[in-house]
Amino acid sequence: MSEKEIEKEICDKGLTAPRITPEHLDKKIVAEEYHVFGGLMTVCCLTLENGFSVTGESACASPENFDEEIGRKIAFGNARNKIWALEGYLLKQRLFSGE
Repeated sequence: MSEKEIEKEICDKGLTAPRITPEHLDKKIVAEEYHVFGGLMTVCCLTLENGFSVTGESACASPENFDEEIGRKIAFGNARNKIWALEGYLLKQRLFSGE
């Protein structure tokens, strides 16, 4: 299920408690950089608005299958998934402390 489909289901069900949305996540990312290692691995570094960096990786077993565009998409997605956990923790902390 894609993020858009999940977001639609959440909205359709009227779930309105504080939560992290895909749009919230996207607004946190201020820069992205990529590096390819050995024609097999792509690393994405996302810089967040507070200066913190998150990385994601993608790799293929066969050099013949390497495609930089696909590698970037996978590495970006893996890095972005880490932001979900970080932002979720921050939201839970704010709710816990009553902010």
